[in-house]
Amino acid sequence: MQFIENRTFDEIRVGDTAQIVRTLKSEDIELFAAMSGEVNPAHVDAEFARSDVFHTVIAHGMWGGALISAVLGTELPGPGTIYLDQKLTFLGPVGIGDTVAVQVTVAAKDPARNALKLDCRCTNQNGEVVIEGQAEVIAPTEKVRRPRAVLPEAHLHERGARYRDLIAATHNLPSVRMAVVHPCDELSLAGALEASSQGMIVPVLVGSRAKIEVVAAEAGLSLDGIEIIDTPHSHAAAERAVALVREGKAEALMKGKLHTDELMAPVVDRDTGLRTERRMSHIFALDVPHYPKTLFITDAAINIFPDLDTKRDIVQNAIDLARALGNDRPKVAVLSAVETVYPKIPSTIEAAALCKMLDRGQITGGIIDGPLAFDNAVSKTAAEAKGIRSEVAGDADILVVPDLEAGNMIAKQLIYLAGAESSGIVLGARVPIVLTSRADGVMSRLASCAMAQLYTAHRALGVA
Repeated sequence: MQFIENRTFDEIRVGDTAQIVRTLKSEDIELFAAMSGEVNPAHVDAEFARSDVFHTVIAHGMWGGALISAVLGTELPGPGTIYLDQKLTFLGPVGIGDTVAVQVTVAAKDPARNALKLDCRCTNQNGEVVIEGQAEVIAPTEKVRRPRAVLPEAHLHERGARYRDLIAATHNLPSVRMAVVHPCDELSLAGALEASSQGMIVPVLVGSRAKIEVVAAEAGLSLDGIEIIDTPHSHAAAERAVALVREGKAEALMKGKLHTDELMAPVVDRDTGLRTERRMSHIFALDVPHYPKTLFITDAAINIFPDLDTKRDIVQNAIDLARALGNDRPKVAVLSAVETVYPKIPSTIEAAALCKMLDRGQITGGIIDGPLAFDNAVSKTAAEAKGIRSEVAGDADILVVPDLEAGNMIAKQLIYLAGAESSGIVLGARVPIVLTSRADGVMSRLASCAMAQLYTAHRALGVA
């Protein structure tokens, strides 16, 4: 165990010094900005910083001031110190990768108040002084020795950052004509209108005109120039939206305020629906804190207990989506409870069969490995501990779950316990279907629309 110990006023002599050394990382700047709210673009906007006076991102000035405080509070005098005054002069910038030595030196003692004046100096790796000044503190009079606090790990995650990248990828693509089914609540209507304003979709609102107009008025949303097809209720809206696709008047569907089965019933109708030779499946696209890329989970919403043939289509749909979003060779982990083929667990046998289907060309466009337990699929450390050598293990793009229950639990655990952002679409029908949850916010709906737009454009090129 490490300890932290102070130096009392009586132990300290004029000329005593203490020092710490730190190398500035981009994470330091981000953490300081998040803690302080100081988001001057000179510190957080690389493009702006290149045109600024120093031509690069620099640390906040008080990052150095905080390091001086750290020396005073942990080294000299240490625990029990009371900060009274600090005067600093900033003489030069500190950029990412610079190593700063922070030194304080006792300049004077005031026995009447147990006060100290300390000269403070920060120098970079070239010996250049970047900050100097003087601090005044009250030094402790009693000895303190305590276990050094173990600081929590800080992980930075910009919520929705991967979704913003996804949306940015659509900016030069043609808008998709999308039938929005029963958008009779603020979230679904606002999501559709925002997607329209960003050029991703041309919305056709299918539902009760009266209800849609009331929602728009209450939420302050403009319906100028937006086509509305009036229907008496949500069932009729779903049927009419499917008919629009069959008539060639819509290229995609988007779920509004209605149940999933209510929307999907006319979609899967054998005579008037949108079936293809491919089984339909839902694909969650999750932006998970601490996972380095978008994580796709399938199927967690459509197929309850899929057989092997259905799983083949589930895998292919997910691969096609990932490729449409720019991943030329997505890595697919077929999940089970264990990472070995075990006859008493059918999902392990199906996982092995899916791997062989890839070898035989029955599945194309990705890399598949399985069975893999969840930890082995997303953690290289866990995979290495089990001795698993695989391109997929620990680096999966797509998680294929054994059944809907398992997928639904995994996705919702990541959303509600790990803080993941959720979006998703259904593939395998004639057109992509944006199947959002009623709890999804506007960003999730935009991301789902972006996936539908990117997939439609990708398919138009004849590559999906």
